[in-house]
Amino acid sequence: MALYELFSHPVERGYRAGLCSKAALFLLLAAALTYIPPLLVAFRSHGFWLKRSSYEEQPTVRFQHQVLLVALLGPERGGFLAWSTFPAFNRLQGDHLRVPLVSTREEDRNQDGKMDMLHFKLELPLQSTEHVLGVQLILTFSYQLHRMSTFVMQSMAFVQASFAVPGSQLYVHGDLRLQQKQPLSCCGLDVRYNVSVINGTSPFAYDYDLTHIVAAYQERNENTICDSLTVSTYLPGFWEMIKFAWVQYVSILLVFLWVFERIKRFVFQNQVVTTIPVAGMPQGEVYKEHLS
Repeated sequence: MALYELFSHPVERGYRAGLCSKAALFLLLAAALTYIPPLLVAFRSHGFWLKRSSYEEQPTVRFQHQVLLVALLGPERGGFLAWSTFPAFNRLQGDHLRVPLVSTREEDRNQDGKMDMLHFKLELPLQSTEHVLGVQLILTFSYQLHRMSTFVMQSMAFVQASFAVPGSQLYVHGDLRLQQKQPLSCCGLDVRYNVSVINGTSPFAYDYDLTHIVAAYQERNENTICDSLTVSTYLPGFWEMIKFAWVQYVSILLVFLWVFERIKRFVFQNQVVTTIPVAGMPQGEVYKEHLS
């Protein structure tokens, strides 16, 4: 009668020895050489811990309807014309004050609750003898991030242009982009810069000097410029760091596990260290039952 293999299963073989034996010492050493070197290799290869990360986010930006304008005139008139939405600043200008016609409109193009565009138009009335050779303009905004870091600040867009010949119109198009000197925190509420960019209640001319305003603004760790897409950097949290490090460690650990598993099997099967085998066959060998 022909015999056929109907069923098979692996059987493990155990090896017994005292806790103070050479076999126990060998297993301890093998475990140390299996798990510690991958950690050292991953760590020394740099980038093991994720110290900073970046992401893209459309901020929540709203125009605060605060404007400060300085228009530089040609040499035949000298000086400048100025205007702002701050009464204290306007009182300081004297004959240099010139009230423009201003219109603004914020637009949410994709209807997601966040304003995508600000349409700002300013028309400055000029006399026939006045010619503009330069413009300095500050617009202020409230700026908020929510995705990875809750960050709220008062920011500004500073527009500056000069002309070789007198100009009649200036057109500017750009995105309000975040600049960072240090990463944002991954948790909590950051409102360090949630204060007005311009001290509109001050009676002193120094507080409205554009050089002073821009210099103080640039000293911030975070500010905005009129440029392109916002890419924010932040300090990752504990679990994000672990997730990043775990992938690197395990990818190296798998190689060490495969190598030392075969080393241990060879050592115990060939009794390189003295142990007492306990029932069964080595793992991987097949115990077969046949019908006779």
